[in-house]
Amino acid sequence: MAKSLVIVESPTKAKTIGKFLGKEFEVLASYGHVRDLPNSAAEIPAAVKKEKWSRLGIDIEHKFAPLYIVPSEKRKRVQEIKASLKEADELLLATDEDREGESISWHLKEVLKPKIPVKRLVFHEITKEAIKHALESPREIDENLVKAQETRRVLDRLYGYSVSPLLWKKMLPRLSAGRVQSVALRLLVERERQRINFRRALYWDLKALFAKTKEEGSFEAELLEVAGKRVASGKDFDPSTGKLAKPEGIVLLDEASSSRLRDKLKALPATVRSIEEKPYVTKPYAPFTTSTLQQEGSRKLGFSARKTMTTAQILYENGFITYMRTDSTSLSDEALNAARTLIAAEFGGEYLSPQPRIYKTQVKNAQEAHEAIRPAGAAFTAPATVRDRLGQDAFRLYELIWKRTIASQMKDAVGKRVSVEVMCEEALFRASGKTIEFAGFLRAYVEGADDPESEIADQERVLPPLEVGETLSFKSLEALSHETQPPARYTEGSLIKELERLGIGRPSTWATIVDVVLSRTYAFKRGNALVPSFLAMAVTRLMEENFTKLLDYEFTARLEDDLDAISRGEHDSLTYLNTFYHGNGHPGLSTLVERGEKEIDPRVVCGLPLGTDSSGRSVEVRIGRYGPFVSNGEQRSSLPDGLAPDELTLERANELLQQAAKAPEALGVHPENGASIYLKVGRFGPYVQMGEMVEGGEKPKMASLLPGMKPEQVDFEMALKILSLPRSLGVFPDTGAEIVAANGRFGPYIKAGVDTRSIPADLSPLSITLEQAIELLRTPKARGRRMQAQSLRELGKHPASQAAISVKSGRYGPYVTDGTINASLPRGGNPDTITIEEAISLLEARARQIEENGGQPKKRKTKSAAKKASSGKAKGKGKKKSESAADAMA
Repeated sequence: MAKSLVIVESPTKAKTIGKFLGKEFEVLASYGHVRDLPNSAAEIPAAVKKEKWSRLGIDIEHKFAPLYIVPSEKRKRVQEIKASLKEADELLLATDEDREGESISWHLKEVLKPKIPVKRLVFHEITKEAIKHALESPREIDENLVKAQETRRVLDRLYGYSVSPLLWKKMLPRLSAGRVQSVALRLLVERERQRINFRRALYWDLKALFAKTKEEGSFEAELLEVAGKRVASGKDFDPSTGKLAKPEGIVLLDEASSSRLRDKLKALPATVRSIEEKPYVTKPYAPFTTSTLQQEGSRKLGFSARKTMTTAQILYENGFITYMRTDSTSLSDEALNAARTLIAAEFGGEYLSPQPRIYKTQVKNAQEAHEAIRPAGAAFTAPATVRDRLGQDAFRLYELIWKRTIASQMKDAVGKRVSVEVMCEEALFRASGKTIEFAGFLRAYVEGADDPESEIADQERVLPPLEVGETLSFKSLEALSHETQPPARYTEGSLIKELERLGIGRPSTWATIVDVVLSRTYAFKRGNALVPSFLAMAVTRLMEENFTKLLDYEFTARLEDDLDAISRGEHDSLTYLNTFYHGNGHPGLSTLVERGEKEIDPRVVCGLPLGTDSSGRSVEVRIGRYGPFVSNGEQRSSLPDGLAPDELTLERANELLQQAAKAPEALGVHPENGASIYLKVGRFGPYVQMGEMVEGGEKPKMASLLPGMKPEQVDFEMALKILSLPRSLGVFPDTGAEIVAANGRFGPYIKAGVDTRSIPADLSPLSITLEQAIELLRTPKARGRRMQAQSLRELGKHPASQAAISVKSGRYGPYVTDGTINASLPRGGNPDTITIEEAISLLEARARQIEENGGQPKKRKTKSAAKKASSGKAKGKGKKKSESAADAMA
């Protein structure tokens, strides 16, 4: 019997597709790319290792030819696929239909070198009908899409591996720069600069509650004009000065003048001067693209861009939605019919738009996929089914997609707006009303709210029946103060929206861009807002001054357009790369980097000036190895964690410097030696100190606080106890060795001779008894994480296996586990904020790693093995350090 081998990217996708295919098909997962550029020197083949371009992985002198290798962790999988290929009569490459998916298929073909027919299957949803249609209409690999992806990969490697090392030399190790990442960071920094330059303004106005005199009815109105002049509002002020931008024809009320006007008017009658009614029509929103889904996921569900995409990936691979990386808003005929049938059944024919609504894609090159994100299939799955199968988060996102798709084919919302002007002496008030006469699509979906019914009620503001000339009285009249607000920081959703507006990045890259910015200590989150760090401010200034073109929004957008043109076969990739790297009428990347090596002064770029103090000294923020600090040339002070750049004024900096200059107050005097006891904060955290630092004298004794201990909990008695460590508990009867309790680099522990044990979290080195220590020492030594694993958080159940997923703290740091597999959190990962989707993704990646390692976890090196490896590499130590830093940059 003829056999077809089908290859997809993930095991979940393979499992879903396998359900629709017969026994004559074998479906395997490649686990993403099987080939890539080398990420370390160890991966470079010996044949080219001596070439000067080998570390870069791109032969610049020979048409920017990339050096592709099969990473060690992929070799076993490739061999397994090759073994299955020997039994097959046909190879079907069914990876995703975007550039990345096309590239994976091309690399698979290049690595496998099949001698049987090869076909490319494409589909934008995983349903039985879609798979059947793909099998009936296969195509060849699209070489233009492959070339566009390869060009992007080469471009990003050239950028990252050229600019990032320059940042290491001139600023700090481990920094990174990227074609899109650096531009996204510039957006955050520019917004923070606007906030730094912002000057607040205070203004007042009146708010009235008018009552009808002859019948029941009241309504609110705001003061609009006084004596023919418009009352100032927030939009009238210059944000950089806090003053009125154009004061002509505007009256600015303060507390005194607004109070006088209130007292004058409140006892007087008012008259309705005019009533204006206008009908309005609101059209439904287009179905979701990747960008709008990420924005709504942030606004309505509180999801990060990564969580939205991870959850959407789960929905897609389980056959519930169409492909989730798309910039198209169009719907297929199948989707239109499904939506319109559902509307007629669920809402009634009166809510169905007369004709199918066709949405025109707004972006220049909607090449990532052929359809908007919508429920999959010819009949949309009910949201409740998704909740039962995949859990609450998947349900919430699917429901959002389901509602938005349905609403896009419903009738317009129709209503009426009413504007009423009321005069009282020289004061003119205005009230606005809004009524919804036909809700239309709002019955299914309202952007930015979770409950359509309540949102519809909120949108309506009904005014009582009024007539021109009608007399009204004041039920209440308030003088209200207002303060102008600085421009809001970007959220993940609004940053992605701005990147899309500028034409920067593509659906497949936006979530990754946000991840990189947050993971490189360039930004942190305050609520949903993205706050750039001082390091980000300094890096962006360096880039602006030395790589102006590369940070230009229009230039970056043109690069994206050129990549799109390559994907359509309209542009030549070699010309594109030559222009970018060598230049054409303007300096190329290589020239800019060479110039930067010579001209950039680390002393200048590592400083952010704040101003001059009263003594004429320049005050600035300095970027230091252990974090930013403020300095005036003579004194320095570390900055509080979480301090935003717009919050560090010159005055605040001077306060910090003055506090740092003060000698710390002693907690008390040691009763035995008379030395003063201090509580201090150093670059590695809070600690206690006994005695003074005297030049030429002995270094005073210092001790870090115990894990979990806060400085405010440390009084004189506690400080003495901490300084008493290490403390002798007695003799271990089994060996005769002295037992000592101490606080070490990896936490509290006890020691008897060469035998050590960590002290459990429920015990303390300050209070542990001899009996407890003996019991610990007699307990066999645990290995690895199990020795001191503590549960930190319960995340919920895996949607497929129903296994409980939790976050734990182990010997090597925080990790997630489902009881069978453990996966470490990535460097910088926060165990307090990790989501269940992110945990599932880590566990799946770890499961693949174990599978590729022959079903066994990869063992950590023993101390002896590590020492041996270290001694073998001693000669290349400096070079290795550079290589590992480059690896982290990519």
